[in-house]
Amino acid sequence: MILLAISFIAGILSALAPCVLPLLPVIVGGSIAGGSRRRAYTITASLGISVILFTMLLKVSTAFIDVPQSTWQLISGIILVFFGVVMIFPQLWDRLGFVNFLNRESNKLLGAGYRQNSFWGDVVMGAALGPVFSSCSPTYFVILATVLPVSFAMGFVDLVAYAVGLSGTLLLIALVGQRLVDTLGVTIEPGGWFRRAIGILFLIVGIAVATGTMARAEAWLLNNGFDITVLEQRLLKSTAPTPTQCTTSECVGVLNAPLSPEMKVAVFKKAPELTGIEGYINTNGEPITLEQLRGNKVVLIDIWTYSCINCQRTLPYLRAWYEKYHDQGLEIIGVHTPEFAFERVLANVQQAVQKFGLEYPVVLDNKYATWNAFGNQYWPRKYLIDIDGYIVYDHTGEGGYEETEVAIERALNERAKRLGESMPSEFEETSVDAVEVDRYGLGSPEIYFGAARNEYFANGSRGRIGEQSLTVPEDLKQNALYLGGTWNLAEEFAANTSAQAQIQFVYKAKNVYFVAAPTNGPVKIKVTRDGGQPLGEARGVDVEENGEVTVSEDGLYHLIGDSAYGVHTIEIEILSPGLEAYTFTFG
Repeated sequence: MILLAISFIAGILSALAPCVLPLLPVIVGGSIAGGSRRRAYTITASLGISVILFTMLLKVSTAFIDVPQSTWQLISGIILVFFGVVMIFPQLWDRLGFVNFLNRESNKLLGAGYRQNSFWGDVVMGAALGPVFSSCSPTYFVILATVLPVSFAMGFVDLVAYAVGLSGTLLLIALVGQRLVDTLGVTIEPGGWFRRAIGILFLIVGIAVATGTMARAEAWLLNNGFDITVLEQRLLKSTAPTPTQCTTSECVGVLNAPLSPEMKVAVFKKAPELTGIEGYINTNGEPITLEQLRGNKVVLIDIWTYSCINCQRTLPYLRAWYEKYHDQGLEIIGVHTPEFAFERVLANVQQAVQKFGLEYPVVLDNKYATWNAFGNQYWPRKYLIDIDGYIVYDHTGEGGYEETEVAIERALNERAKRLGESMPSEFEETSVDAVEVDRYGLGSPEIYFGAARNEYFANGSRGRIGEQSLTVPEDLKQNALYLGGTWNLAEEFAANTSAQAQIQFVYKAKNVYFVAAPTNGPVKIKVTRDGGQPLGEARGVDVEENGEVTVSEDGLYHLIGDSAYGVHTIEIEILSPGLEAYTFTFG
């Protein structure tokens, strides 16, 4: 019932959206030109029925799957042009022998009736746009893609509710237009200037529909911010089932309902090309592009950087999906966009790719060209690109793994149908042994040491590049960074220039990670917590039994791995100069 109400509201909102551009001139102009209140009702009702009928024929069934959309555009455009010509030259009808496969006598009857506001002429006018109607409503596509495949009856009822909302709103607009014309006292005669002007409008709309110009205009408006579906999207989001509510039958229903290319234009954006790539890994040294894969592969783009723990925690899923789905047409491309300078080095990234066991292609986006092309702002970020090159799903950060896998299977099902291949009929979620983070238990943010972003630096000058001599105070505040000894602060990191330098930080977490690098050769650090206590069972994987860590390469080090979330103080003593400290991250 909730979706039924949303469907009706969505129909109302669609009447104000770019996707009804071809409808408004026909509905309003046709209703005004007739001068009869009945005409507005007939035209809008015919439109609503036509939208339902052609949605079922063209979008749901396969009865006309081989008929290209351009053919329907041409047919609808010709009908509108025909009505426009008759409005401009009403006497022309009597000179026509055959029109649209009707014989001479019926043409005369229809023409005469049309000039006298024929009921059937109004029906044809309203129904003419059904074949080319392309909704930009997300609810419309939810009905097609998720409801109809599972329950035809429920989906049909929702579709009717949507059409009623759409045609009802257009009827209201048409009646307002009629009232305005009456108020202005405009005379509507068969050969009058006003009727001819409406005829010219029909000609313009008909030509735009027939040539595809109208569809391109709608897509341009949607892509440039003229979108009023925000309220509708919020309603859908508030009522949408979570991934854990997606049963096998429901998931299969979703997977077996790909959108048509025309529907995709209204909903999704084309994926930009990989650009500004400075290195390729796992490609035999050959460049890889999305253009090469379009029409044959489903592509999962993973924007990541190797010292990011949030990125690292998603890698087990990426490895599992690549192993499971690669032979079924999935290609994963890791777009490595560095956060720190050492992550721009190809050899470092190659070493990380090998360490993490990644077999899929990884490309180096050192200048953020691809990052910016996708409009990204986060690590990690995943974009799923379907066989037609559209971004059909994206996810920011960790989590959402079942939801992501459902989207992958849906895109692969569409690909399999398109290419005549087979896919397993049952959805089976991939089981992965990976670290899960309790966001409610976590109480510390990412901490940066470099002057560019060291807003949590508590006992020195923030944002200042250069050397500072520092002393750690006795009373420490939670989530405040304290340094002891002599440190040289650069934009990205802080490097100790004295031995026995210190780092102390009060955190709330279960795991503590440290991004660091040696300046000249390996550097030893000793890790304790809570007043010099040994870590014991809480030692991270990179900490030796004596509490020491050898920082021998640029990257992320796991210092503390507790069994539960809690508040503790981590204490790091740097035994020799030459450590570059970049960040603390927590989990």
